Amino acid sequence: MSEPASISAGIAARYATAIFEIAKENNDLKGLETGITDLAAALAESADLRGLIASPLVSRAEQEAAITAIAKKMKLGAVLANSLGLMAQKRRLFVLPQMLKALQDALAEERGEVTAEVTSAKALTKTQIEKLTKTLSEQVGKSVTINATVDETLIGGLVVKVGSKMIDSSIRSKLNSLQNAMKEVG
Repeated sequence: MSEPASISAGIAARYATAIFEIAKENNDLKGLETGITDLAAALAESADLRGLIASPLVSRAEQEAAITAIAKKMKLGAVLANSLGLMAQKRRLFVLPQMLKALQDALAEERGEVTAEVTSAKALTKTQIEKLTKTLSEQVGKSVTINATVDETLIGGLVVKVGSKMIDSSIRSKLNSLQNAMKEVG
């Protein structure tokens, strides 16, 4: 991770931790989850919103007024709305996408869930996803949610990432290993 990216991740993590802890103290984790889901969807759909949080040309006051109006219009909870206003005052809205991801991870951890990133050569069927979810849940000891993507360059097999662990059973990686082994021999 590059230095600016790690700085952004650190800022996002601190805000996410504070927001999560306050929401937990107020017994409003459900409201927080609804708010971050709505805000993440708005960020994904609106180029103007992404521009607002990233542009250095927009003043602090304009950012704060805009994000406060957006939070009010979206009926976000007080904790999240106030945090967004504070982030605008401190010129920290640029970390909003990373903060939302950190909050989603914290909420999943609180529920005892973990997300597995699964990449396959072809789209997995519903049955395959169910079997993989069951197997991973048994291995991890937590409820597993699968985020599946397709990468045809894998040729076949799967690449599964759960937390810091990665299992690469793709044919591409096996061919690369074979190629490396053959280079060592010759």
